Amino acid sequence: MNATVIDEELRGYLREYYGRRLQHNGDLTEQACCTDATAARHADTIALLPDEVVRRHYGCGCPLPEDDLSGLTCLDLGSGAGVDAFILSRLVGPEGHVHGIDMTLEQLEVARKHAPAVARAFGFERPNTTFHEGFIETAEAIADASIDLVISDCVINLSPRKDLVIETIARVLREGGELYVSDIVADRRVPESLASDPRLVAECLGGALYLHDFLDLLRDAGFGDPRIVESRVLQTDVAGEPIEFRSVTVRAQKFAQPLDRRCEDYGQLATYTGAFPRCPARFRYDDHHVFERGRPTPVCRNTARMLSETRLAKGFQVTPPLRHFGLFDCAPRPVASDAEACC
Repeated sequence: MNATVIDEELRGYLREYYGRRLQHNGDLTEQACCTDATAARHADTIALLPDEVVRRHYGCGCPLPEDDLSGLTCLDLGSGAGVDAFILSRLVGPEGHVHGIDMTLEQLEVARKHAPAVARAFGFERPNTTFHEGFIETAEAIADASIDLVISDCVINLSPRKDLVIETIARVLREGGELYVSDIVADRRVPESLASDPRLVAECLGGALYLHDFLDLLRDAGFGDPRIVESRVLQTDVAGEPIEFRSVTVRAQKFAQPLDRRCEDYGQLATYTGAFPRCPARFRYDDHHVFERGRPTPVCRNTARMLSETRLAKGFQVTPPLRHFGLFDCAPRPVASDAEACC
């Protein structure tokens, strides 16, 4: 059987699973796609969303950056019933716009039906969301270099062609634009006994990538130096297999001039100004960079560029490179956010 047939069979199964079989996140049988991270951080916005939208939200993390997103044009890959897209639409405000793409018509119908009421609840004159039927591997409705921020919540693992998903993200992002996704990864390559189980694939375990394969996919598509923002264990030892599945939130930017292959020290300092309303005292960029307001912090040249050549520049003062001092000690600190999943 060729790959195209296999892909169509999987897509058909996933449409049935998410469109008809699952009516509520409580219908899930595994622990992966039921985290409450988004609900905890955006409870005020979720309280304004229709119950039908919230009930049909499945996710493994919070793919919503903490900085100022006002006025951005964004894309939510695998937008489902619209929870993340609607929250993002409030964050970008009436001058911004959020596109959602999903292949499951039943989910899209929920998002489209409620979009006008959600806009009114946010105080907007008209919806600033557009929901497209399509595949995340191609996103044909989205023009090249038209997007500032791409998000996705526990969806890339469902794709049979994850390489095409990442290539499409690179295609639609503008220079300086960002990929910010939450997804499920494994501590090893998923064995065939799990990868061939349709139910485990649909519940975001069977199709999960080995973490380092996922990061390599990003690098191969031109996203140099991807950063892990958050990571936590979701499930271990599935169906008799010794394996660990984690939720990770990853961010990476699109630069025309490639980043350094390693963290290089050019004597640069970054100072957070406190400009982001949701982060007045400190801003967490990734799992090993937390910037206190007003405190100059040494950074490698890659981090300096991430903070000065993207939308984050409005919140940082970054000194220019002096000269090369060798490698910069930019190693991640031990992860300390292994909270249990909500199921």
